[in-house]
Amino acid sequence: MDYKQLIADSINIDGIDKSEILELIAAPKDINMGDLCIPCFKLAKQMKKSPVVIAEEIAASVVKSDMIESVSAVAGFVNFKFDNAKFAALTLDKVLNEGENYGKSKEGEGKTVCIDYSSVNIAKPFHMGHLLNTALGGAIYRIYSALGYNVVGINHLGDWGTQFGKLIVAYKLWGNKQEIDKRGVRALVEIYVRFHKEEEKNPSLGDEARAWFKAIEQGDKEALQLFEYFKEITLKEVNRIYDRLHIKFDSYAGESFYNDKMQPVLDELTAKGILQESEGAKVVKFDGDTMPPCLLQRSDGATLYATRDMAAAFYRKNTYDFYKCLYVVAYQQNLHFQQVFKVLDIMGCDWAKDMIHVAHGMVSLESGAMSTREGNVVFLEDVLNTVVAKAKKVIEEKNPNLENKDTVAEQIGVGATVFGVLYSNRIKDMVFSIDKVLNFEGETGPYVQYTYARCNSLFDKCGDVGTDVDFSGLDNSACKAVVAILDKYPQILKESAKKFEPSVVTRYAIDLAQSFNKFYFECKISTEREGIKNSRLLLTKATRQVLGNALALLGIETPQKM
Repeated sequence: MDYKQLIADSINIDGIDKSEILELIAAPKDINMGDLCIPCFKLAKQMKKSPVVIAEEIAASVVKSDMIESVSAVAGFVNFKFDNAKFAALTLDKVLNEGENYGKSKEGEGKTVCIDYSSVNIAKPFHMGHLLNTALGGAIYRIYSALGYNVVGINHLGDWGTQFGKLIVAYKLWGNKQEIDKRGVRALVEIYVRFHKEEEKNPSLGDEARAWFKAIEQGDKEALQLFEYFKEITLKEVNRIYDRLHIKFDSYAGESFYNDKMQPVLDELTAKGILQESEGAKVVKFDGDTMPPCLLQRSDGATLYATRDMAAAFYRKNTYDFYKCLYVVAYQQNLHFQQVFKVLDIMGCDWAKDMIHVAHGMVSLESGAMSTREGNVVFLEDVLNTVVAKAKKVIEEKNPNLENKDTVAEQIGVGATVFGVLYSNRIKDMVFSIDKVLNFEGETGPYVQYTYARCNSLFDKCGDVGTDVDFSGLDNSACKAVVAILDKYPQILKESAKKFEPSVVTRYAIDLAQSFNKFYFECKISTEREGIKNSRLLLTKATRQVLGNALALLGIETPQKM
């Protein structure tokens, strides 16, 4: 039985459709108030009554059944309490029958969501600053996929610009192909940093760099060969890291892909009288000086990020006919996306409203900020290796006989890193601390993973669930709290998608793990009589399933033993 549907069907009141009621039903913040509730505030305008009066009318209209223990109206909420044993039985049955599909839905069926994320720069390090962007985009990708949307992950590669001319000059002066083949992007970064130091003493290097980039633009064979070589070296390295983070993309169309797609956009802007000349450059000005003009072409004819993003927007709409197009990019680019989206709106693109900048904060290390040009970058791969090594050391101390220690250390270390940056609201800046994210007792990934493994250990001790099940064994506050959180999971996925906020899932996983561990310490399991033991093992099995589902959405694996 679906308890939400039961509530909707039990209400008969003029002016409210049952489907509206179904949409409003949620888990209360305080489980002591009830198992489910209807907040009536959204109905106030439509019914022209206060939420308090509406709640009282709904409560009075409920057709009683033996499944609903009590109904009460409190401060604009209608609270429903169910028979605990029956509620637990139905919730656990739903979780275990649906398994890895629990929480998933088909609400997005037939709709495409494009997600632009990670967007690494060719020939530059995949450094720690890319972690939040990449982890966020990957989690949002999986969350929308779970809700039935067709999701297109786009890695908008930074593969254009004068820096490639600089790199060619540096390579021809100081590069060693054998060394670069062996050491990859690290070797490219070293000669790139050297270029900037040498350019300070010899400014003519800048002229050479611009000449080589022009050669790339004009299709020069040697220039293009080197450009493709740098790209191949970079992608080989970053794909190795993407594999460790369980990140995938459906498109690697980067900046260079749009070289032949910008002019039609500029032509349309000109034809519509939107593009204006300003000191030789071409810009779009906004009414009322609400924003600075959007620069789309420099006086020397060069295009900019905005020009490429305009071309990319049209290409994505024409290719994917997206329902939403998300840009997972740091908040420093707020103005850039406001300008681009506004220009599309002025052009008459009714889909401009479907372009969304999913802004996020910055991640730094305790040692401070990073800069490729200065050479003080921290490679993400080095951070992952360090966390994994520390995780293995903890395993050696706590459980030296554990099988597959290297595999488990990788699962814990990478999981800790990803969970750590996804735990806070995405808009917040954060300082990444290895010791903090690897704490097995804090609000961390390893704590959730350990809870998952603890569930497994119970089955090692007690065996599988038997057929004699007495759900009265779950009629206590500790069990009830776990069941209520399990029931809430489908709602959590929808909330996370609506807010583009994976932290809703990470915090849910912590709540479930903490609630289960409280149950684990307060309730006997293996020593209880068979029926009670089996009901509590079912609760354990359902918890393990939902913890695994939640971590999978975040791109985090679950060690079977720790």
